[in-house]
Amino acid sequence: MSNWDRSTYLFSFLLLYEIANTYDHLMKIEVVSAHAEGEVGDVIIGGVDQIPGETIWEQSRFIAKDQSLRKFILNEPRGGVFRHVNLLVKPTDPKADVAFIIMEPEDTPPMSGSNSICVATVVLETGIVKMIEPVTNLVMQAPGGLVYVTAKCKDGKVTQVKVKNVASFAGLLDQKLEVKGVGTLTVDTAFGGDSFVIVDSTQLGFQIKPDEAADLAKIGMKITASANEQLQFSHPTNPDWRHFSFTQIAKPIFYENGIAISKNAVAIQPGKIDRSPTGTGCSARLALLHHKGELKVGDEMIGRSIIDSQFFCRIEDEVLIGDKKGITPSVAGQAWITGKHIHTLDPTDPWPLGYKLSDTWPNKL
Repeated sequence: MSNWDRSTYLFSFLLLYEIANTYDHLMKIEVVSAHAEGEVGDVIIGGVDQIPGETIWEQSRFIAKDQSLRKFILNEPRGGVFRHVNLLVKPTDPKADVAFIIMEPEDTPPMSGSNSICVATVVLETGIVKMIEPVTNLVMQAPGGLVYVTAKCKDGKVTQVKVKNVASFAGLLDQKLEVKGVGTLTVDTAFGGDSFVIVDSTQLGFQIKPDEAADLAKIGMKITASANEQLQFSHPTNPDWRHFSFTQIAKPIFYENGIAISKNAVAIQPGKIDRSPTGTGCSARLALLHHKGELKVGDEMIGRSIIDSQFFCRIEDEVLIGDKKGITPSVAGQAWITGKHIHTLDPTDPWPLGYKLSDTWPNKL
């Protein structure tokens, strides 16, 4: 179980700022920086108090609505559009060893595979949760539910994290979508811990290469915006989640040594490409392939990103989400700690919540 004590934390980011002003001292937030297969997933381990809300989902909705912590840590001069940050919070489920809230550049999602891998690596390598070699099993509570983690460990280092994800399911199939400046596309939708529009890259002429990233991001944002206007997403047990978060532009499945390969690029709001293969995106594609009868329980798939990093994915079992059929997927990869930082706020700083400029932070469509 976690040995992490949150008792010294205050309840509000804004209150921290007010106290810093009152007593003329720096506000400090402690962060461990990390990336999972190329995608940044930093972890706040101190300096922010317990967030209001009886559940982790409610706490994540508070952060999404309040915006102050998101702006402080994600905006310039401390952050940037490339950055995702996870806040460790006290679990509300007694089965969980640790809980976390994911903050992406524009969204505060139910779940993230790459961020889960970063969080697991950080809490184990920093001693927040005791590491047991060669394998540590832990339960992590994301806003979308419990995720079960198996971490391979050696000499004090986490060498792989396998995340048994939340239930995933296929949505709408073979939908016609009109995208301004692109034309008519045929798309599928799915949920893998977050909501996706999935489009075959051959419709757009992409090979999923690094020099295509800017174009992939721009077109991906157009597709996401069009889907939210023309299609409808619904989650059978979470009525709060009613939008499409991402577009996954994916090459047709091909095989290497008998294993299915999913080469993809996921466009993230407000306009960037995931450097990792995207754990929730891989889960969504597994659910879609299972629904179409192309993969079955026990089958594996390798998710491959635009920079050729990889997640090792598997359909663990079939489940019901409400009255909807779906799967439990797993995603495995590695994360690396890149630094430790104390982010401060001087009470005389005229930009306490930072700023965004469209030269590096695209305007959200």
